[in-house]
Amino acid sequence: MKFILTTSQGIEDLAKREVEMLIEKAGLKGKAEEKPFGVEGRITADIEKGYYFDEKGKKREFEIASFLNENSRLLHRVILRISSTRLTSLEKEKALQEIYDFVLNTPIEKYVKVSESFAVRSFRKGEHEFTSVDVAKTVGSAIYDKLSQFGMPRVNLDHPSVIFRAEVINDVFFLGIDTTGDSSLHKRPWRVYDHPAHLKASIANAMIELAELDGGSVVDPMCGSGTILIELALRGYGGKIIGIEKYKKHLKGAKMNALAAGVLDRIDFIHGDATKLSHYLDSVDFAISNLPYGLKIGKKSLIPELYMEVFNELSKVLEKRGVFLTTEKKAIEKAFEENGFTVIHHRIVGHGGLMVHLYVIK
Repeated sequence: MKFILTTSQGIEDLAKREVEMLIEKAGLKGKAEEKPFGVEGRITADIEKGYYFDEKGKKREFEIASFLNENSRLLHRVILRISSTRLTSLEKEKALQEIYDFVLNTPIEKYVKVSESFAVRSFRKGEHEFTSVDVAKTVGSAIYDKLSQFGMPRVNLDHPSVIFRAEVINDVFFLGIDTTGDSSLHKRPWRVYDHPAHLKASIANAMIELAELDGGSVVDPMCGSGTILIELALRGYGGKIIGIEKYKKHLKGAKMNALAAGVLDRIDFIHGDATKLSHYLDSVDFAISNLPYGLKIGKKSLIPELYMEVFNELSKVLEKRGVFLTTEKKAIEKAFEENGFTVIHHRIVGHGGLMVHLYVIK
């Protein structure tokens, strides 16, 4: 079975590794590849079918898509891949006609019964003369026309039985069945409080992976709504987990989220200021944080001074590694240098329409 898996841009390698580990855990054979056709934020996986015997001894097929949806921490969508192609033209009429013809000549009837309702969800990224709505309408028309050969197709845009996913990324067209549904996996059900600049859970887990935790204590000195800490606790992490937040509103929200996730008793939340970190902690093994950028909250002009003060405090208590996310490359690198930290890893990650810098330091 072939899948197209989506994730945040910049963490494809980590998501690929996770998928391969899950395949192995399930006792299946398969392989994954990051950035198919050079498309960022995408992974393809080719996984052999597997079987198991239920409690009645009946042989059943292992539900690979369900397993990935339920167990992945880094993926956004699990799409059963139908077909893909590279478009020969991006001019509106030619591209849409090419997409229509391609879908019409695809064996759609293998993936949806005429009696089942369907809808098309589309995604477009790149410079095009057409919109994602144009893509959805074109693909929807082609599917309808193809299924009309076998009966009367049923379209249900709100509650379809089958969701087709059509993506045009630069000059690449993907078509598949979206097994995840309309809500992306990174939108965790435990998030009952929304911070104005909250972190995607997928990126939080990527940061956790890059920290290479060994069971020691972990702090998020500016924890906001608690995403990193909650995701860490949900992994069953055995070390001490500490969250510090200056604003009472966000701290209360973080506790609400942790309670909804069932991990409130696993996290020590402290109402405090990251610029006075050593007042609350004598030492901590790891620090992981999505730092304020000053874009959605606060004043951007205050960021350099804030970073300098926070990393001065971290230099007094941090024993091993830190993982941080920010848009402010110049400010954070200066804070690293002046407070004796060394950058051991750096990458660019797509988050909320921004390209942000992810650093691992020691």
